[in-house]
Order: sequence, then structure tokens, then C-alpha cells
Amino acid sequence: MDHRDIIRGLSAEQRAELTAKSDAKGLLHLAGHWGLIAILGLAIALQVPYWQALVLPQGILIIFCFTLLHETSHRTVFETLWLNKAVAWICGFLIILPPDWFRQFHVDHHRFTQDPERDPELQSPKPQTLIAYLWHLTGIMIWKSQITTYLRNASGRFEYSYIPEKNRTRVIREARVILALYVVLAAASVWFGAMALVYCWLLPILVGQPFLRLYLLAEHAGCPFERNMLVNTRTTFTNPVVRFIAWNMPYHIEHHTFPAVPFHKLPAFHNVLRDHLGVTENGYARFHRRYLQDLGASSPSLS
Repeated sequence: MDHRDIIRGLSAEQRAELTAKSDAKGLLHLAGHWGLIAILGLAIALQVPYWQALVLPQGILIIFCFTLLHETSHRTVFETLWLNKAVAWICGFLIILPPDWFRQFHVDHHRFTQDPERDPELQSPKPQTLIAYLWHLTGIMIWKSQITTYLRNASGRFEYSYIPEKNRTRVIREARVILALYVVLAAASVWFGAMALVYCWLLPILVGQPFLRLYLLAEHAGCPFERNMLVNTRTTFTNPVVRFIAWNMPYHIEHHTFPAVPFHKLPAFHNVLRDHLGVTENGYARFHRRYLQDLGASSPSLS
């Protein structure tokens, strides 16, 4: 069965129920996620006893704002449009990823999922050796890519197939405004001799990035290069904590099959799709164990 058959088979009532957005549910989840970031950030800033142990969970919580940016780029977290846009902008700022640029990049990822020629996510191949896998997890290349994207966008010298000409000005303005804010924050930190931004934000996202890399690799790595979303994407069954900080995106086949379904409706849509899921895994540890086994089997250098 193709994912389009699933969508065509939904009744009008099912579609309306599954795609119903909610400011209340979005704000409640946001309060939980950002509330934890604020609490940990305050504890780190005050240097409570053993505050160093809080840097890693703080980093994971902040870097997983990527999944919130991802959802707000679909405009599905909240019913109110400006809330989606505002939260997307804040998330992009926090994780050093241009939010409007990402939205347009991500549209093409959905349009051409697992198409080696047209899916922009496949411009950077998945790691094929153990060394490449470990290098990927450091996040060094993603930071380099994101900073380069900001600078390129701010310069206006870019050509992306997924950025229409009419949107170029917005992408340029976004990069310039955010880069200017980074400069102001850096200057203020130096002027006042304050290290709070380093310990509460920058250091945490550096140590949190490998966990986002581990999570994101499971979404499509090893899936077939074909158009059927039921098999070119992976749903990973995991615990409530991961589902919470990832805004239910472990239900990834469900998301790709019907992107208009908001995060809080994905468990219900999973119940509709459960008998048709083509690629699933029971937990991220199990996925990575299999992935490493496959690397060992396919690479002579790992034998």
C-alpha cells in the first residue's frame, strides 16, 4: 500500500479531526519544554551545587528545539499563525539555524523524500564507515554548515533550488537580523564579563548536538530510496520522555504520510497507520546497534 492510498481512504470527518490544531495544547507542551530549559538555565547561572551535571540535559533540551522548529515550520504546533512563526524564529535563534530558510529547505525534503537527486537532506550522505559515523555524531560539520548558511544568506550570494526568487529578500533579512543579534549578545557578554550565555546556552548546545544527531539519523537512514512514505521513513518506538522533547516526531512515518497532522494528533494517526508501517524500530539504541552492524558488514575497514 502507498501512503497516498491511506490519505485517500480517510473520511472528511477523520481528516478534520486529525488536522485540528490547538493553541492550548501547543502552549502547554511549550511551557513544559521551555520551562525546563529556563529552570536548568537559572540553576546553571546561579552555579548551584553540581551545576556542571546540568549542562548536558540543558543542551539536550535546547538542541531538541530543532524538532519544535521543524513542527512550527509546518505551522501545525499552534492554531494561531503568528505563534508558529514567533516560536520558529526563537528556536532557529537558539540552535543557530535560519528558521525561514529551514522552512523552505524542509518543504523540498517532504516533496522529494529519499529522492537522491532532489531531496536536499541527501546532499550530505549518511555515514558509511565507523569513522564517518563518529565524526557525524560530533556535530562539527553541522555547525560548520549552519554558520556557513547564515553567512551566505546574509551576503545575498546564494542559489538554492528550494528558495523562490520572491523569498530571497526575506531569507537575507532574517540572516542579517539574527547575526546582528548574535554580535550584540557577544559584545554585551564581553563588556560585562558575563559567562552566563556560554554556560547556559553555547556550551550546552555543543554537548547536546550529538544526541540530536543520534535521533535524526534514525528518521531515514537505511530506508529505501522510493516515493512511498510508508517505507522511505522510519517510525521509532520510544519512551514518553523522548517523545516529549521531540514533539512526537518519533512517529515519523505518520508525520511524512500526512504532514498537516499536528504533533498532539500523531499518536491517534499512528493507530490508523499501525498495520501499514513499512520501516520501524524498537528504540534508538536498537537502531544504532543495527546501523553499526551494517557498517561493519559493508566496510572492509571495519572487519
